[in-house]
Amino acid sequence: MKDSTRTMRQIFLGLLTLAFVAGGVATAGAQEASTSYKGARRDPFTKYKPPVKRQLVKKTAEPVAPPSIQSRIDKYKADKQAAMSRQQAAPKPTTALLLSELQVIGIFRTPRGFAAMVEATPIKLSYVIYPGEPFYDGMLVAIEETRLVFRRQTRWTDGRLEVAVESKPLRQQNVNDSMTVTRAATGEAPAPAPKAKDDRDSELERLKAEVERLKALTQSAGTQQQEAGRP
Repeated sequence: MKDSTRTMRQIFLGLLTLAFVAGGVATAGAQEASTSYKGARRDPFTKYKPPVKRQLVKKTAEPVAPPSIQSRIDKYKADKQAAMSRQQAAPKPTTALLLSELQVIGIFRTPRGFAAMVEATPIKLSYVIYPGEPFYDGMLVAIEETRLVFRRQTRWTDGRLEVAVESKPLRQQNVNDSMTVTRAATGEAPAPAPKAKDDRDSELERLKAEVERLKALTQSAGTQQQEAGRP
């Protein structure tokens, strides 16, 4: 009986000791956590102000500006030199021109089909082009009787490539321009510039004098024949 009572007492003391140790550990952990101070996110003694939301500025996409005409010409020359060194076909001169820099001077038929003569306004040079002719920002797709049809490519700052169809009408011409285009298409020499009024008058007087001289020669020859026919 005494042994059982002693055993129960020892078990109770052991449990009490374990409970005390566990409580001490928990208390120590709680005390350690309470010693770590975290500052307040805002001053509790100041008036609350809601945070200001930043307005995101959306960047508007814009077309990429093309290089200057001189930069494009320099690039064309470099590409041509590189192609010649590799013994390849040189690029067309029109690859340095923008579609907005062209004026359609004339449209005519050739053994290869329809062709057109265009003028590059920045450099004042004319070119004969055919369907499929490449340009800096597009390509000639078709040639009709009164206009040219192009495929224009526009690059945007956001990386997009926009493709659209654009047509250019034939420029209104006077008589001299149309004769010049026709002679250029057929390979003939250009017609001389019209003379001034004084030059035309002097030329007319010269022709009249020449006619009178021919008449005089004709009459003189007739008189000589008559005299020669007499007995």
